[in-house]
Amino acid sequence: MWGKNGGPTCSRTPQADASDGVSHLATLMVKCPDRKGVIAALAQLLYGLGCNILASDQFTAEEGVYFQRIRFDLTDMVVGTANKAVLERAIAEVADRFGMEWRLFYDGAVKRVAILVSRLDHCLYDILIRHRAGELRCEIPIIISNHPDLEGIAASFGVPFKHLPVVPGSGPEGKRAQEAQIEALLEELGIDLIVLARYMQIFSEEFCSRHAMHTINIHHSFLPAFEGAKPYHRAYERGVKVIGATAHYATSELDAGPIIEQDVTRISHRDSVQDMIRKGRDLERLVLARALRSVLSDCVMVNGNRTVVFEI
Repeated sequence: MWGKNGGPTCSRTPQADASDGVSHLATLMVKCPDRKGVIAALAQLLYGLGCNILASDQFTAEEGVYFQRIRFDLTDMVVGTANKAVLERAIAEVADRFGMEWRLFYDGAVKRVAILVSRLDHCLYDILIRHRAGELRCEIPIIISNHPDLEGIAASFGVPFKHLPVVPGSGPEGKRAQEAQIEALLEELGIDLIVLARYMQIFSEEFCSRHAMHTINIHHSFLPAFEGAKPYHRAYERGVKVIGATAHYATSELDAGPIIEQDVTRISHRDSVQDMIRKGRDLERLVLARALRSVLSDCVMVNGNRTVVFEI
C-alpha cells in the first residue's frame, strides 16, 4: 500500500534513544509525476531534520513516472529518533506539493510473513533454511496448508502449522469458509506479507483483491502454454529447450500480477522429465528467495502491471 498526499503507510519501530542499540535506519520510497526539484526537495527535507542519506536510487519510466528509494540514518535527527511523527508530517507536506505516493519503513519493524503451502515442500524448505541462516530478515509466525503433509517440516523448524482444508464436496461455500479461516489467522497474527510457496489453490477474487501487492506467488514458466497437471511432461513432449520460474505479486487475474523476479535454464535432448522437474524446482527456490528478499528489503515498487526493483 502507498501513502497518498499525506496518508502514509509506515512500518513503525518502538520509541527509543540512539544509545539503546535499536537500529535507526529507515527506507523512504516515493512515486510521483516526474518534475524538477523532487530530488532536491527530499534531500533538503532529510538534511534539515539532521538525517544522513546513506544511499539513493531513482528511475523515471517512459510514461513520466518517477520512482526513488532513499536509505537514511535518523540517529542525529534534530527532534530525536523517537519523534517519528515530525518526520512523517514533513514527508507528507513534500508529498502533497509533488503529488507523491510514498512509503516509509523503519528497520526496527520486522515484517511478519505467512507461508501458504500444499504438498510440494521444496520452496518451503528453502525459505525456512534461509530464514534460519539469517538471509531473510522477517518473522514467520505461521505456515498454513490445505493438506497436513508438511506439518513435520514446520515442527522441525519450530514454526506453528495450521491445517485448513477445503471440505470435499462443499462447493463455493466451503471455499469461502476456508478463506475466512485464513483471513482470521492473518488478522490475528498481524501478517504483513503472504508467500504462496507452491500453494495449489486458487483464491477468490475478493481474497486476492484484499491482499493484492502483499502476496507473492511462484510458478514454473510454462504458463500459459502448459496449464494444469503435468506441465513438465507436456513440455518434454513438445521438446522445449528453455525452462524457468516466475515470482510475482498475486492479483485476482490468475498468474498475471506484476513480476518481481524471473530466471531460466537451458534444457537439452539428454534431459528427462525428472531432470526438467529437478531443474525447475531449483529455479523456483532461487527465484522465490530473490523476490522475497527484495520485498523484505523494501526494494520493489509497482508501476501498473510492471515493477521497479532497486538493487539491495
